[in-house]
Amino acid sequence: MKLFDWSLRLSGLPIHLAVPVFDRLRELEGAALLDYQVQQQRDIVSFHYSHNSFYRQWLKVNGVEEPIATNWQELPVMKKQALQGDLDSRLSEPYINAPLFKNSTSGSSGVPFQFAKDKWCHALTWASIKYRMGQHGIDFNNSWQARFYGIPLSAVKYYKERIKDWFSHRVRFPVFNMNDDTCRRYVEHFRRKKFKYINGYTSSLVLFANYCIRHGIELKEICPTLTHCLPTSEMCDEIDRDTLLKGFGVPVVREYGAAELDLLAVEDTKGNWVLNEETLYIEVLDEWNRPVPDGEVGRIVVTALYNKALPLIRYELGDMGAIDERRTDTGRRILKQLIGRTNDIAILPSGRKAPGLTFYYVTKSLLTKVNGIREFVVLQTAPDFFVLQYVAERELADAEERSIKGLMDKYLEPGLQMRFEKVEQINRTKVGKLRQFQNLMTPLSK
Repeated sequence: MKLFDWSLRLSGLPIHLAVPVFDRLRELEGAALLDYQVQQQRDIVSFHYSHNSFYRQWLKVNGVEEPIATNWQELPVMKKQALQGDLDSRLSEPYINAPLFKNSTSGSSGVPFQFAKDKWCHALTWASIKYRMGQHGIDFNNSWQARFYGIPLSAVKYYKERIKDWFSHRVRFPVFNMNDDTCRRYVEHFRRKKFKYINGYTSSLVLFANYCIRHGIELKEICPTLTHCLPTSEMCDEIDRDTLLKGFGVPVVREYGAAELDLLAVEDTKGNWVLNEETLYIEVLDEWNRPVPDGEVGRIVVTALYNKALPLIRYELGDMGAIDERRTDTGRRILKQLIGRTNDIAILPSGRKAPGLTFYYVTKSLLTKVNGIREFVVLQTAPDFFVLQYVAERELADAEERSIKGLMDKYLEPGLQMRFEKVEQINRTKVGKLRQFQNLMTPLSK
């Protein structure tokens, strides 16, 4: 029995109809794919302009009176702040009293808001996810997932998540306090359960993988059914990938998604980070909202091509990245690079603005070589001052601290200062995510 599919249908999602429609969309290639995207862009803008008073007013405030006749690149980019507030006031008229999928973003970007998807849109989202996971042999109806996530602590939401886990063949491993005792108990689960894949926040998976490495454990050896690791929700760079591969002994498949949208990109079996061209239209723009050339970094802006409940049109997700110059055989674009949050920018005394993760990478390559460092975060408290908090078995030696400061001079600019703080635990968001770089200078980080 396809328990997962039936759970979707019981929730009002016509997954049995969405899968064949999605299959036809993914068969589109070349010019046919481009024509389809242009038509869907027009259709979704036309629908919301006709049926969504919030979107009409928002366009008018931004100087657009006739969006259907407006060049796509002249349509305004919608930031998350525009979607904060009462959700019902932002819904399209046909969906105000309709059954919808409703949820809220995690707030890791600093701008949480409630969102909604109509049932057909959400069914297509699941069709998209099932296909992309299916490329790696993962079937939600049969494949057991080890899920390293947070979990709501209120009783109703807690048990709701547990029920969803049961229908979805998931065993949840809470990530709020992953000390050695916790990791040791988690390892025992893998000895007893036939997991197919491990999925969760990158930082938590890396923490667990490092525990395995320190104790001479390769997860695949104690859980032979394990075939893949899927880090999500946080950046996963090559250092992280190598750690996960060493600790778990299975291929690492990176995914990039957003709850309010869909999976934006998932690595295929060839290692290409293929963009979702079926249910989303993805752009990379400069600071003047102009498309950047392929290969160059810009702000990631996304249009939900099927969400008629809420207008996510040219919606700025809050991340920076670059599109590859290459294409797949079917003409789909490839995500070349994902850098991180646009609001996590390091502002230096010279006036230079550097993505926070640039600073993080400078220190990360060194700290991963230091025995006993489990995880760390970087906080900017002034233009020339940073705090590095780390969880470790010992304090960093003076020579190690000097090496990090030397890398700052080399890769960022001279004169930057850093304080090192050994802590018992790194604070996470309420859902368990770890913000690896934060600019805490309120006036300058806006």
